[in-house]
Amino acid sequence: MHIPDNYLSPATCAVMGAAMAPVWAVAVRKVTREVDRARVPLLGIGAALSFLVMMFNVPLPGGTTGHAVGGTLLAIVLGPWSACISVSIALLVQALLFGDGGILAFGANCFNMAFIIPSLGYFLYRFISERARGRAGNYLGVAVGSYVGINIAALAAAIEFGLQPALAHTAAGQPLYCPYPLSISIPAMLVPHLAVAGLVEVAFTVAIVAFIRRVSPGMIRESTGKKVRWIYGVLVALVCLSPLGLLAAGTAWGEWGADEIAAVASGGSTLGYVPAGMRSGFSFEALLPDYTVKGLPDFAGYIVSAIAGAAILVILFRVVSVFGRKNGQRLRGGTP
Repeated sequence: MHIPDNYLSPATCAVMGAAMAPVWAVAVRKVTREVDRARVPLLGIGAALSFLVMMFNVPLPGGTTGHAVGGTLLAIVLGPWSACISVSIALLVQALLFGDGGILAFGANCFNMAFIIPSLGYFLYRFISERARGRAGNYLGVAVGSYVGINIAALAAAIEFGLQPALAHTAAGQPLYCPYPLSISIPAMLVPHLAVAGLVEVAFTVAIVAFIRRVSPGMIRESTGKKVRWIYGVLVALVCLSPLGLLAAGTAWGEWGADEIAAVASGGSTLGYVPAGMRSGFSFEALLPDYTVKGLPDFAGYIVSAIAGAAILVILFRVVSVFGRKNGQRLRGGTP
């Protein structure tokens, strides 16, 4: 679901970035006003958790791959606006450091995964759990929210892909960017997510929510980081297991490189050409492309990437927490 650069036209990227700008503004304002500084490091832990979960690719029908996102989980635990910030920063680290998702397409990816999944997933979770009371009703809300959230996000990505042939093409009608129309992009994205990826998201979300409620029930929307040190063990376990994501062969639909898209068979035929916008479009060289480290085997590079990404996210939010605390003390006239 990570849209690479040059699959969406620059105009589409600009529109999606503009759509996310007020969402980020509201999210930052909400988090600043409503989240205690002691809880800010939890946003970093949540971002690291989402980052690591997205490294676990699973095979999907059609020979492609997909992954969970954890957006509904973070919305349940931290709140939807905090989840939006956490997933957005995780996506930024993925794009800048690992080349997973485009730089120009960052707004689109955040709209799909950091806005749609947490907000819709949380709404459905609350709507169902408040009406179907009890433990069973609560977990039904968790399951439905996480399943619908990731599938609507996949549908949004499919629409963004599928509109490109109509929005940007040569005089002869050849697409400049994503070459697949809605009739191909929607079933190609949505069917595998409905059949497999959505169920993976449900399993992950329900399992983690159940685990949290068992070992630290106060964590959900209430506790401080001091009460959830155990979650670092979860992050370490995910880092160690991250090479399992390499077992899923194939590339996620819509994430092929310009050097391979001409040979890709989608919609029953091989494309046979490289769209001009992809061939000569924006290029960015990530430090650790595709979670690899030069000179290391793939599994070792994956572990190093997992450690680097998770550590950056956790440390970043801790620094923000410390800076915010000192800044708040200054504003009150206190001593930092």
